[in-house]
Amino acid sequence: MDLKNYVRNIQDFPIPGVLFRDITTVLKDPTAMRSSVDAMIKALDGLEYDAILGPESRGFIFGMPMAYVLGKGFVPVRKTGKLPSEVARKEYALEYGTATIEIHKDAIEPGKRFIIVDDLLATGGTAKATVELVEEMGGVVAANLFFIELAGLGGREVLKGQDVRSVLVY
Repeated sequence: MDLKNYVRNIQDFPIPGVLFRDITTVLKDPTAMRSSVDAMIKALDGLEYDAILGPESRGFIFGMPMAYVLGKGFVPVRKTGKLPSEVARKEYALEYGTATIEIHKDAIEPGKRFIIVDDLLATGGTAKATVELVEEMGGVVAANLFFIELAGLGGREVLKGQDVRSVLVY
């Protein structure tokens, strides 16, 4: 199945000049959704890891079904103020301004290996901040896995030294 046929392209969103790759059309089709999750699971063949970690919110979409199928735990990475227990946080730069991510402090055990799963690798800012936070907490990032990679935006270079895997590359 060519999953690129299910990704909707929207010109000039969210601003003029941007071609947005919309995955909602993948998600609404049961066969495409199953194939996308299966392809992401297959991309992890041969890796050893303890849990899957997914940044809000689309990392949840792919990470949870993968964790379920693989019999792994799932760790949510949330925006500020969304987690109810004690958190570790990381602030990082955006194109205009900053953002902050948080993980429960008890979710990352030193030495445990994690796969970071998200829908999109663009500039790599969120992924890099997530890697840094996991490592600061004593965890090990075994790999970063994305459904879509926008190769021209440099995210892979931002994650230099990391194992970066993608299902679809544009």
